[in-house]
Amino acid sequence: MNEHEAYMKLALSNAKAMKGQTDPNPLVGSVIVNHNRIVGVGTHLKAGEPHAEIHALRMAGEQAKGGTIYVTLEPCSHHGRTGPCAEAIVRAGIKKVVIATLDPNPLVAGNGVKILKDANIDVVIGVCEEESRKMNEVFNKFIVKGKPFVTLKAATTLDGKIATASWDSKWITSEEARNDVHVLRNEHVGILVGVNTVIKDDPELTARIPNGRNPIRIILDSSLRIPMDAKVVTDSKAETWIFTTEGHSAEVKSELEQQGVKVFVTSGLERVNLDEVLTILGEQSVSSILIEGGGEVNASFFQEQLIDKLVLYVAPKLIGGRKSPSFLAGEGMELMADAVELANLEIEKIGPDFKYVGYPVFQ
Repeated sequence: MNEHEAYMKLALSNAKAMKGQTDPNPLVGSVIVNHNRIVGVGTHLKAGEPHAEIHALRMAGEQAKGGTIYVTLEPCSHHGRTGPCAEAIVRAGIKKVVIATLDPNPLVAGNGVKILKDANIDVVIGVCEEESRKMNEVFNKFIVKGKPFVTLKAATTLDGKIATASWDSKWITSEEARNDVHVLRNEHVGILVGVNTVIKDDPELTARIPNGRNPIRIILDSSLRIPMDAKVVTDSKAETWIFTTEGHSAEVKSELEQQGVKVFVTSGLERVNLDEVLTILGEQSVSSILIEGGGEVNASFFQEQLIDKLVLYVAPKLIGGRKSPSFLAGEGMELMADAVELANLEIEKIGPDFKYVGYPVFQ
């Protein structure tokens, strides 16, 4: 590892620690070095607050002059809720800027680098680039496509079952794995399930970790069958949004809205339009969702190729049985040649269970 990589790794580590706090903004970390000493460190904490570079510059003060700033994402060049970081770097007298990756945001997209180069600042691009891109996979999709990054999470036995034939599912995975799921929920803006999950399990769909945030609870309910005494309707622990169809009951919709539930109507009479759901969520600044549905909801997103990432917790248990549900239902593939492969697969052991993380490659 060379000097540039060592300082960039520190900036990346600090940025990753803020996962779940900066939405819809990216995760960004910054380190300022002068005379081989770290004189400033900064991390973006929350949308609307100063960016990582500004925090680092404030810490460094006069020691920033003549130094090198490392930043995990191209410094911004536009006026939003905060001023342009590229201009602040120029004013501070920084001599070199080392950037992990350029900003995909069309408002920036190379303009920050141009400001720096026009000020005769030495710019290095591409240090730890892949790590930075992966860290901001949510932002990179949302800022370009205007739709949330979709992660499908499931917990299964070794033979792919999510419950027994009698729908008993508590608990497939260990407490360690279930705790990891709460961290995952904290990192996402929304959590999505179908109405059948609400009817069968009456879940809270909250992130039960210290100082965590509860995601927006998103329910797919084509005819508004959700029970009025369901926890997601009555407990006020987080916002609940329901997506339904034109065939819904206006009376039930009004009753839900009186309870503080937001109801969105998508086109169609029988099935909720999933692409429309993602478009509406994007318009509402929901940059990421975690799907924790049953086999049919999972299969619907899978068949429409709307899944960006899969997180699968697998317990070393076997259930068997033709009627035991699996995490992917639906019609499935007819030919092995059509099977969806997972790219960049990572496997981690959590307690007695295994966590698989990969990216579906749809044909």
